[in-house]
Amino acid sequence: MPHQAPAQPQPGRDHGGGLDAAIARHGGTRGQWLDLSTGINPVPYPLPPVAAADWTALPDRAAQTALTDAARAFWPVPGGAGVLAAPGASALIARLPALAPPGRVRIDAPTYNEHAAGFAAMGWSVVAGDPAEARVLVQPNNPDGRLRYAQEADAPLTIIDESFCDICPEQSLIALADRPGVVVLKSFGKFWGLAGLRLGFAIAAPQTIARLAELLGPWPVSGPAMRIGAAALRDGRWAEETRARLARDAVRLDALMIARGAALAGGTDLFRLYRVADAAAWQDRLARQHIWTRVFPYSSQLLRLGLPAAGGWDRLETAL
Repeated sequence: MPHQAPAQPQPGRDHGGGLDAAIARHGGTRGQWLDLSTGINPVPYPLPPVAAADWTALPDRAAQTALTDAARAFWPVPGGAGVLAAPGASALIARLPALAPPGRVRIDAPTYNEHAAGFAAMGWSVVAGDPAEARVLVQPNNPDGRLRYAQEADAPLTIIDESFCDICPEQSLIALADRPGVVVLKSFGKFWGLAGLRLGFAIAAPQTIARLAELLGPWPVSGPAMRIGAAALRDGRWAEETRARLARDAVRLDALMIARGAALAGGTDLFRLYRVADAAAWQDRLARQHIWTRVFPYSSQLLRLGLPAAGGWDRLETAL
């Protein structure tokens, strides 16, 4: 029997955010805090007009088609794959384990912990190597930004989470989405900066999309989210300009942190990961100045920062 790697320890569902807890400890109001604990674009897509009917009527098929057509063109989706919009990528992550009978799922740590939590909740065993009946690849990985390769999509059920891949579309594995058993996830909240809209996508073979649609039920995405999502996905110029700005800002953040003694440990153009002597002390020192950052339960030295908006750079530099 092939050797099976030991199961990885299951961390709690720690995430960025949690600003209420920071406020409870350090005071201030939400408006007084600079939240750098997430990887959300701090300069969101400008909201287009939303029709009154988008709020008052159930979403119609035309609106759904407009959204999925825009998604197909933006990524681009292979002709043999289907597209399903959902109320955020997290809603899909929670349902993906139901696509196959429980078995072993390979998830290489560290990575976004909702995948392991979702599979474990459905009776799967999370393992660190092969053999495995399912595999999760996060492209690029959160939090270290490492890239995955097409040959790693080798399990009967392979989830490719591309929530942060819109900053580097040339690294996308979307071309694999028409393979049986492969599901590519896209998140609207990160690159477009509209996490509160709750919009995400699954791209996979049509039979997989049909099964996920059954699991989500009718009208999973709101009318306003459909209209805003379709407009944003059609705006290629905004996407190109945003990639260029995020790349410049990532370099700027690195310069600030390295000058204060941090070492770059990875990341993407939406968040940066640094190695410091005591991550909790760094977080606490910045929190006393109402700047919130991200630490991790599995490392005392890793600190993650998102990018500030235009008005936050001077404040961060002064705090550092």
